[in-house]
Amino acid sequence: MRENALNTKTFNTMEFHKITHKLSSHAATSLGTAKAAEAKPSGDFEEVKLRLQATDEAFAVDRLKGGAPFGGIRDIRAAVHRARVGGMLNPSELLDIATTIYGGRRLRKFLETMDEQHPVPMLLSWAELLSDNKDTEDRIKSCIDDNAAVMDSASGELSRVRSELRTGEARVREKLEQMIRNPSVQKMLQDALVTMRGDRYVIPVKQEYRSSFGGMIHDQSASGATLFIEPEAVVTLNNRIRELKFKEEAEVEKILRMLTSQVAEIEEDLLSDVELLAQLDFTFAKAGLAREMKATLPKLNDRGFLKLKRARHPLIPLDKVVPIDLELGGSFTTIIVTGPNTGGKTVSLKTVGLLSLMAMSGLFVPAEEGSELCVFDGIFADIGDEQSIEQSLSTFSSHMTNIIGILRDMTPKSLVLLDELGAGTDPAEGSALAISLLENIHRMGCRMIATTHYSELKAYAFERRGVINASMEFDVQTLSPTYRLLVGVPGRSNAFAIAERLGLPRAIIDKARGQVSDEDQRVETMIASLEENRLTAEAERHSAEQIRRENEELRAALSAERAKLDEQRDKVLLKAEREAQDAIAKARREAEEIIADLRRLAKEEAGAIKDHKLIAARRRLDEAEPKLRKPGAKRPERSKAEVEPGDEVRVVSLGQKGHVVEIVNSSEVTVQLGIMKMKVNKTDLEVIKASPQKKPVQQVAATVKRTRDDNIRMEVDLRGTNVEEGIMELDRFLDESFLNNFAQVYVIHGKGTGVLRTGIQDYLRRHKHVKSFRIGAYNEGGTGVTVVELK
Repeated sequence: MRENALNTKTFNTMEFHKITHKLSSHAATSLGTAKAAEAKPSGDFEEVKLRLQATDEAFAVDRLKGGAPFGGIRDIRAAVHRARVGGMLNPSELLDIATTIYGGRRLRKFLETMDEQHPVPMLLSWAELLSDNKDTEDRIKSCIDDNAAVMDSASGELSRVRSELRTGEARVREKLEQMIRNPSVQKMLQDALVTMRGDRYVIPVKQEYRSSFGGMIHDQSASGATLFIEPEAVVTLNNRIRELKFKEEAEVEKILRMLTSQVAEIEEDLLSDVELLAQLDFTFAKAGLAREMKATLPKLNDRGFLKLKRARHPLIPLDKVVPIDLELGGSFTTIIVTGPNTGGKTVSLKTVGLLSLMAMSGLFVPAEEGSELCVFDGIFADIGDEQSIEQSLSTFSSHMTNIIGILRDMTPKSLVLLDELGAGTDPAEGSALAISLLENIHRMGCRMIATTHYSELKAYAFERRGVINASMEFDVQTLSPTYRLLVGVPGRSNAFAIAERLGLPRAIIDKARGQVSDEDQRVETMIASLEENRLTAEAERHSAEQIRRENEELRAALSAERAKLDEQRDKVLLKAEREAQDAIAKARREAEEIIADLRRLAKEEAGAIKDHKLIAARRRLDEAEPKLRKPGAKRPERSKAEVEPGDEVRVVSLGQKGHVVEIVNSSEVTVQLGIMKMKVNKTDLEVIKASPQKKPVQQVAATVKRTRDDNIRMEVDLRGTNVEEGIMELDRFLDESFLNNFAQVYVIHGKGTGVLRTGIQDYLRRHKHVKSFRIGAYNEGGTGVTVVELK
């Protein structure tokens, strides 16, 4: 971006420094804070794209992980520079360098792990440039502890000196404590304690005993009543301690110089790491600001096109700001905003300018998803009253000075924001000058938004192609602005309506209206009609959108419910058909065993049983096996079966056989299934065997032989039989029930003495077809019935 296209004045006008201040508060290190304070927009389209990509990646990390670890990272540049020129670093500076190396390595590992879960290619590329230098970090930490003190283990000599020093100090203290415990000495002491003055151990002696107490005076109290004396007995020991301290200091300096030299060797790596860490912290600060502002990633273009959806001024609290919708650079490149003062025109101008600066700085903007912003080569603004007493410039002169500078520097790829164009001078001359300026800037091809009070500019916007009117909405009923920007609707003069609402006499208002030309009145009437139509259309649009959203939600809910029901139906049917197949497979195995036994008997009894009968029985078993339906597959459409009472049928949906009892109507019949009767649709029936045709018979006595196929029962009544007879009948009944694929049957044995019930239940425990049994419930016959569940 050109140097003169964005300057301190532009930033101050848009209050961009307040954004950078907010941005700085989200930085984790002093490095990031400094970089955030220096944030500037760029006019390079590709650079802005990269900035926004980095912010987007950091925003994803912040959303998924709550931010990145920057603990321990310090601004070590001054220390590194001093190490390079031969200065000696102190322990605190060396410890900062070690923690910064560790912090950079930890951050790199964090981003590498993050990239495996959610790609962050740009952040990872920066992190991979961080140097390792773990050997330097380990060397520093092996010599300096977390409190920035050189440890004894830093060298063998230091460990020896400090050990001897501690021994010497202990001896001095011990000798002095022996002295102060002596009663003859205690009376000469101000306090019975050992203290230090100038790195030498002393005891406090009263002033009056100085002549009788030998030794060296090192200090005295403020009152002069106490002298701090080093007794002669410990002078030699204190001298030795002083020598050891000199040796300690020399050894510590030697260690620090060795560590400083090692830091100087990796100076370039460390300075490069600091820059990378500052950039990473700055990027994550931008993500934190986006979270605070509830901002979104804008689309970006270099075609001079702006589209803001519910854009908010970032410096106005969320509960007070009124969002604006605006489009510029498509069918029109200039917007002329009219309307009353305090209506929000200036805030709208600043919102557009500030959000453009934020996007060009790589920041998310407080607007809805889908908002689009442009990378301009310059943003120029003349906003606010800048009358200068020092320069003797009036409001008009100040505006003209700014606009002249804008005309000199702007290009077709610039954004120009003008507030109160032509104000501060004669209305007739001001409006004419404003139109001329607008025409000049518009011909240049700039993107421009201008606010004005002049009604002549409304007509200019109507007549000029590529220029459109806009206004700030005003509620006449409440006499207050709504701060909503209405693009396409020119502003009205609400002076008469406001005056009438406030109680100005009607006669005065009517006389004032008479002073307004017919043409102006027609324009105001036209604008009022446009606004009324707009409000009606907007209300209808909101209603239509609400209905559309409700329909879409209902359609989505119905689709989801239908899919869920289809899935459940498929699962139930598939489970039922598999259970039926398992049951038939079990019956088939049983039948195979029976057929094998019969063949063996046939051979033994000279062919009494024919093979063709066995083959026919096996074919019937094959035909009875159901075919599984694939999940989601539709059942084939079935035509209504032609059935008559007495026909043996199979209910397809249940997989059960029964007999038709009666015809209910053209589509339904009543079917007897065991002990149950139920209505079934004819399309759900398959005829197994039609009832025999009735033939005329003579009125003669006849007997009817009842076979097993005449009726299929789900219960057997054994009352009146003994145990042996009951078990024989029960065995036959269970075989028939198993072959008919009954899941549950009822054995009626009565209550009586319980002998028959006990014998039957003992037999059921051993029967191969019985899965379990229980006494009947109250509504099933109680203890007089046993309910049997078959395998």
